[in-house]
Amino acid sequence: MKNRSSFQPALNIISCLLLLLAFSCNTVSDKMPKQTTEADREQINTTLDQFNEAAANADFGKYFDFFAEEGVFIGTDATENWDKKNFMSWAKPHFDKKKTWHFKSMDRHIYFYQADGKLAWFDELLNTQMKICRGSGVLIKQGDKWKIQQYVLSMTIPNEYTDTVIKIKAPIEDILIQKRSKK
Repeated sequence: MKNRSSFQPALNIISCLLLLLAFSCNTVSDKMPKQTTEADREQINTTLDQFNEAAANADFGKYFDFFAEEGVFIGTDATENWDKKNFMSWAKPHFDKKKTWHFKSMDRHIYFYQADGKLAWFDELLNTQMKICRGSGVLIKQGDKWKIQQYVLSMTIPNEYTDTVIKIKAPIEDILIQKRSKK
């Protein structure tokens, strides 16, 4: 008969497997869907529509009220990654001159993190003055309101024109790549 020490490696492996199984079961159960109400989806749709409307109407206060205090806006230019305060500073002159942007959602998808029901993300195609763009982002529920935690705006490029666009932007972005690669 073998002594206990010869079984120890097998027991260690079994213990590790049981711990992994227990952890993954907890992780999965934490993410098990709870009922997301249709009201949450409607509220997010309304929030995003009113957010776009506030920009189109150059309503500075209303537009920025849709952002969480620690919200971030990421624009189409590689250098545009602003926290709320800096984005407000950049945007203020445009709002003051009533020279803002008008985005209209053509197709929107909303997803929820179900563990607490207070986190959602979206992607949408937008009709804009830049033609079709993509908006995407993350919203958090604060109290009874959904706030934009992160908004990302990107221009779309038809695949057959990608090489042409790369040639146009290469001189500018090669410099950015060199600067950022040195960090």
